[in-house]
Amino acid sequence: MFHHDSLGVAVIGAGRMGADHVRRISGVTSGAHVAAVVDLDADRAKAIAAGVEGCAAFDDVAEAMASPAVDAVLLASPGVAHEAALLTAFDHDLPVLCEKPLTPDAASALRVLEAEQQLGHRRVQVGFMRRYDHEYLKLKALLDSGELGRPLMLHNRHRNPSSPPDFTTAMLINDSVTHEMDIIRWLLGQEITSVTVMRPKSSANAPEGLADPQFVVFETDGGVLADVEIYVNARYGYQVQAEAVCENGTARIGDRHDMLVNSRGNWGGTVTPGFVERFEEAYDREVQAWVDATRRGEVTGPSAWDGYAVAAVCEAGVRAQTEGRRIEVELADRPALYR
Repeated sequence: MFHHDSLGVAVIGAGRMGADHVRRISGVTSGAHVAAVVDLDADRAKAIAAGVEGCAAFDDVAEAMASPAVDAVLLASPGVAHEAALLTAFDHDLPVLCEKPLTPDAASALRVLEAEQQLGHRRVQVGFMRRYDHEYLKLKALLDSGELGRPLMLHNRHRNPSSPPDFTTAMLINDSVTHEMDIIRWLLGQEITSVTVMRPKSSANAPEGLADPQFVVFETDGGVLADVEIYVNARYGYQVQAEAVCENGTARIGDRHDMLVNSRGNWGGTVTPGFVERFEEAYDREVQAWVDATRRGEVTGPSAWDGYAVAAVCEAGVRAQTEGRRIEVELADRPALYR
């Protein structure tokens, strides 16, 4: 437990997400400062660290974590590098905000779970930032209140203007629908038990070889059906919507009707161009909540178990995609630490 005023954070990974978090911690978050920036590309780490007063640059994760200036870790490196970094953080008993994925597959996620259980206390918050979005928070509160009765179905739409280069069909599940997997589990307080993936004829806007859009259907252990329409080359903008259909009513978020304009032959509002704009406030709230909890000596938010459960659902999802059939999710028993 640290004993000074401001939490010294090591940001690991100086790419787009990492650089954005350095900006966030330096300029938006209270109670924390960036003490170190770590990247395998030493020049990139130095370039970003140079813009932050008193910030050191490292190209070695273990060396950064051993620094007395570091109280906590924000992990924004590629998913394949997460397991090693998390295990090193556990060696130093450092709290970690880990961008999703926890790790790229269920087996490695299970190893992280086991290592965290050996510590005997939670150290990881996984970066499923949608849980901090004001619209999702409203929907969660409404569902928890029981006002609409039991949820029966959950419809989700996830549309991006265009997919980045090298985006693969499997990434629709692992990089995009992964957010809905977590949000479905969180909104309902249930685990996903099976995945089915269906696809229409691909859009002419989809790059060669990418099957886009797709329609993903999940079943949960509480008897809810959840579907996700994922369309990553929708052209017109970035849009995320969710509608809960309950026994006594429905609730929908993501329309963003802050201002509706009617003009000749037209009506409508604005659509955000990308996920950073749409969820910027959620990222801000997520990081602030992590800093506040860490300073209190607590770990809150999505746990390593949530990261593992989503990794297991992703594996079933990719199999459902390739095999063209309903695949059951194989989930280990939930350890006491995460109940």
